[in-house]
Amino acid sequence: MEGNRKDVGRITTRNIAIFILFLVGLVSLYSNVLWFLRYLYPLKYEEYIVKYADEYGVDPYLVAAVIKVESNFSPEAVSPKGAMGLMQIMPDTARWAAEQIGIGNIKAREFFNPGVNIRIGTWYLAGLIKEFKDTDLALAAYNGGRGNVREWIKSGIFDKKKNPNFIPFEETRRFVQKVKKAYFWYKRLYDFETRT
Repeated sequence: MEGNRKDVGRITTRNIAIFILFLVGLVSLYSNVLWFLRYLYPLKYEEYIVKYADEYGVDPYLVAAVIKVESNFSPEAVSPKGAMGLMQIMPDTARWAAEQIGIGNIKAREFFNPGVNIRIGTWYLAGLIKEFKDTDLALAAYNGGRGNVREWIKSGIFDKKKNPNFIPFEETRRFVQKVKKAYFWYKRLYDFETRT
């Protein structure tokens, strides 16, 4: 009987040791997965994202997701169509938005300034969200043009309930899907301190 107690004691001690090693392994795995996901979904310029998201009433995770998809947080990014900076703003749109915001006449090189670019891009995104009252439509307008989105609504092409892939432009449809995926991960990986 006494021999059985020693065996039970050893088994219990061994089981506890295995359990502790298992927990250490899980924590290590979680840390590596978290590191990998943060590598895939980086975050830079958080102070500007939070500041202008608060100022213009936009979800900061959405702003981060747009930046991720548009430029992967590269402030010097230029698209083949000429969109510039972190939020890939077209020069004419940026100049118009800068006038509306009260920044005044800005030079093209200023589009690459993270603070200026995020401010203009977030203001523009806020306007689209307010106009279309739908995040998917606002994102589609951000990428494919507000005039096109207005036309989709007018012609009846837009109906998310009947067709979740309502966006006729493939590039714009992929853009919206990518932003939504990035938004999902930014919400889980980061904690923005906002006033709203």
